[in-house]
Amino acid sequence: MKPIVDGIEEEFKGRLLVQRVNIQDPAGKYLAQKYGFQATPTFIMFDSQGVEEWRSLGRIDRDKVQQFMESYR
Repeated sequence: MKPIVDGIEEEFKGRLLVQRVNIQDPAGKYLAQKYGFQATPTFIMFDSQGVEEWRSLGRIDRDKVQQFMESYR
């Protein structure tokens, strides 16, 4: 999974912020509670205003990320 996420992060550098969260850390526990996720990995895409657009549990779909990014050009 890490190579896929690293590739997405590199491809959209400067346009997409990838935030890795350890849900065992206090900050991660806070974010997990705030955004309502318990399973990892969980991928949540937000628009530029912080509104959740979609989420994915488990494997991330690179094509869906591409479509999301194209819609915000």
